[in-house]
Order: sequence, then C-alpha cells, then structure tokens
Amino acid sequence: MPPSMYTVWHTINLANLIMTVSVITPDLLRFSQTLADISGDIIRRYFRTPIKVDDKADQSPVTIADREVEAALREQINRHYPQHGIYGEEYGTENTDAEFVWVLDPIDGTKSFITGKPLFGTLIALLHQQRPVLGVLDQPFLRERWLGATGHPTTLNGQAVRVRACEKVQSAALYTTSPLIFRPETLPAFQRLQAQVKLPVFGGDCYAYALTASGFVDLVVEDTLQPYDYCALVPIIEQAGGIITDWQGKALDLHSDGTVIAAGDARCHAQALQILNETAC
Repeated sequence: MPPSMYTVWHTINLANLIMTVSVITPDLLRFSQTLADISGDIIRRYFRTPIKVDDKADQSPVTIADREVEAALREQINRHYPQHGIYGEEYGTENTDAEFVWVLDPIDGTKSFITGKPLFGTLIALLHQQRPVLGVLDQPFLRERWLGATGHPTTLNGQAVRVRACEKVQSAALYTTSPLIFRPETLPAFQRLQAQVKLPVFGGDCYAYALTASGFVDLVVEDTLQPYDYCALVPIIEQAGGIITDWQGKALDLHSDGTVIAAGDARCHAQALQILNETAC
C-alpha cells in the first residue's frame, strides 16, 4: 500500500530541507538558461523541416536534432563544470557518482517533433547528491520556458506560476502521453484511475507537467519513464507547489522504477495513489 498523504509530503519536504538552504547558485541558474538557449537555437533550425529519422535499438525515433543538441550541451558542461557528471539520453553517462550530475533529454517528445506538433520540450536537470534540485523545460518553438529550482519558485518566462487546487480525483483533468507507455501489469491500474477522473487527455509528453505546474492540469500519470524523462520535472512541479513521486509515493531519483505521478494538489495525489495501488478482486 502507498504511504499516507502526510507521510509522502513529510518525507519529500524533509528531504528538501536537508538538501541545503540553496545549492543552486546564480551561476548555475544562468548556466542552465544558457544550455536552454543553445538547445533552442539548434531545434528551431530543424523543426518542421524534412530531416531523416532513425530508429534506436528500442525502436524509438531519433533525429540529428536530438543528437546535435545533446552533443552541444555536453560540450558546454564539460567546459564549464568538468567536475560534474552527465546522464544523457543519446550519449549515455559519465561520472554519475559526482556530487552534481546534469540529466539531459534534448527532445522529450520526439514523435511530436517529427510530426510537426510543438508539444515537445528540452529537459535539463541538475542533481545534487542524486536528488533533482534544478529543472528546465524549454519549448523552443512556442518560446516557453519553465524553470524550477530548490529555493526558487517555478517560473514561466520569468513569471512565477502555481499549481491549482483539486480536492477530488473525480474533478481532475488527467494527462498521460499515451496508453501505449504502460506495461501489461500497470495498464489496469491506470485504467481504474482514468475511469474516475473528470477529464482524461492523451498526448503532451513533458508539456503536460508544465501545464500542471501552471495550474491547468491536475494529474499526470505515466510508466516506463527514464531519468532523463522526469528528473527536470521534479523541481518544476515541487517549486510550483505540487507533488511528484513514483506510484508508491517515493521521491524520484536516478534509480526510480519508471512510474511517475504528478499532481497539483496533495489530496488528489493521495487519492490517485490509492486507486493505482488497489488490489483487483
């Protein structure tokens, strides 16, 4: 059974308190913006142009834009913060035992990108002692950028944003990228939750989490995610007043199991956890 709402909040808030008053310096904040600027310039050159799409080993698509962005960001990190580690989707890991580790997803939502839909995003996270403490979600075509960091309220293009209240699951707008992302053993749990919410919506990838932080969505529930899919979203959701965990209510880090649930309201989060963890009769 998942922990109680109080236990989840207490554990996550205590972890944030212990983390430090603020390991996120002005230089790190500026550097994260520089990385997002670089990625945006590259992506805008390729978006809605005829580019070759390759298939990775897992049959997921990848383009020259994905690879060029990550290569450029890694070069910047290695130049300015050579002591930091990197965990990237396209080029793997280096020095991930470091105190600080950057987690990069050059294009989260490549399927949207290659089909011309501007609901993808670049995800840039910074972990301190394995815990996400800074996150950037940049949508370069719409020129929207969400930034969240420990000790800094989440912003959209520099303006503070906040989650909205949603007391009951039955009133919630729920997003997931696709029902196809769930494993056979997790799909029934998601379907139980989907049947109880007010408005289930598919699509959006990382953009759905940004909309949650901005107070337009109440729940995002997904499975089979990798650290580069969710690490940047943790500070963005939390510093907007929301909560994001795995399906057992545990804080997310590099070693999480791939299940993710984000909510703007802790009451809705707790109810959704209960539904996801119900034992079928």
